[in-house]
Amino acid sequence: MHIIDYIIFVVYMLAMLGVGLYFFNKNKTAEDFYVSGRNMSSWHIGLSVVATDVGGGFSIGLGGLGFTMGISGSWMLFTGLLGAWLSAVFLIPKVSQLGHKYKFFTFPQIFGHFYNGKVALLAGIISAIGYIGFTSSQVLAGAKLASATIDGLNIQTALIVMGVIAVTYTSIGGLKAVIYTDTIQWLILIVGLVFIGIPVAYNAVGGYDAIKATLDPKYLSLTNVTWYQLLNWSVTIIPIWFVGMTLYQRIYASKGEKEAKKAWIIAGVFEWPIMAFMGVILGMLAKVAATKGMFDGVTDAASMDSEMGLPILLATILPIGLMGLMLSSYFSAILSTADSCLMAASGNIVTDIISKFSKKQLTHKKELQLSQIVTLLVGIFAILLASQMQNVLELMLYSYAFMVSGLFIPVLGALFWKKSHPIAAFWSMLFGGVTTILLIITENKLPLGIKLPEHLDANIYGISVSLLLFVTISIYHHNKKEKQNGIQNN
Repeated sequence: MHIIDYIIFVVYMLAMLGVGLYFFNKNKTAEDFYVSGRNMSSWHIGLSVVATDVGGGFSIGLGGLGFTMGISGSWMLFTGLLGAWLSAVFLIPKVSQLGHKYKFFTFPQIFGHFYNGKVALLAGIISAIGYIGFTSSQVLAGAKLASATIDGLNIQTALIVMGVIAVTYTSIGGLKAVIYTDTIQWLILIVGLVFIGIPVAYNAVGGYDAIKATLDPKYLSLTNVTWYQLLNWSVTIIPIWFVGMTLYQRIYASKGEKEAKKAWIIAGVFEWPIMAFMGVILGMLAKVAATKGMFDGVTDAASMDSEMGLPILLATILPIGLMGLMLSSYFSAILSTADSCLMAASGNIVTDIISKFSKKQLTHKKELQLSQIVTLLVGIFAILLASQMQNVLELMLYSYAFMVSGLFIPVLGALFWKKSHPIAAFWSMLFGGVTTILLIITENKLPLGIKLPEHLDANIYGISVSLLLFVTISIYHHNKKEKQNGIQNN
């Protein structure tokens, strides 16, 4: 990279720190820190949601899908649109009202309200572990991107730089800093892709004629996707809109139900088709470049990781100045996810775990200081975890799977089924998550060598086990209670 690119990149990083410092003195309570004083507008919330949801995965996952399957990979984020709109219609009306009435900060507090403290504690632990893993994976993804595009920068140094910046502005500025930086980061990403990435890459590979001549026709078709891919994406992505701590924080941070619903609709539309098609098109252009030999001397196109195609393409074709802007765009995507995950993990630890064991009532100032300290410590731990575990993306997969499989059914039961029981929630949460993890580790093999269908995601089985346990145990306790009431009445 040229010195001009370095200057642009450094200015961007300093600007993110500046936002955190700006909000440092504006936070007076933990409510300011974790839910932005509950007065954020729908556009800021909506752009923050899409930046967080698409962020890190956008720079890696969507480009990889475009590289391997073309524009049909955009259907993955169509499930994000469905999830956003389903939660806007069914989840937000209940959660927004409860959050503002009882001053909730976190997702597990919903479990405490409908079930009991034991269920809420387990949900808090599961969520905290998941989001610490998310934070680590995003910081590591940023470090890998930086080390791949900046000459002489090793991954450990990049990890420290990326981690320190993300952790610093998040721990001092709180959710308001996260939401405002997410808005800035998303705008930078969109500008970078629309005005730099796509046009430059399109011209560099030779335009539409070159694309059509180089790629298999299926790359340009929206039907190059199987039913089980759509099912797996749906089961993996839609539930997170009902159990994601980062999303609950933003529902609570909205001014009210109306603003939160509008924010979710905005987020859904930007996820699909806008972000979805931009991501896979860039990945597809990287495939054209690799096939035409544009990566010769840089990497072996035949054996390269599909998710590295896009970063290599941009590093190969972008001129001085534009490389710095585009790199800033991709770091925006990654940081917008990392900071939100860090806030989620911190909120779980302070509100759902520490507060359960602390008998001392803290002042607003002390509670704010504790929140900032825990956020800082969690961030440092996430950086250390990423530095020691280069396969931390695997950890993220496990954490994510445990969260979705364990928490999805109990939260639906809490909000929509009157027969739901705390014992059912606890065991379905535990066994649903454990089932998915075991199947992932054993590659979908059951005991006695029984192998499950290869094409179906392990989350399908975990959620099924969770549902079976939840319904069975809830009905048992409901019938038991009715029988006891009948005996007492007689």
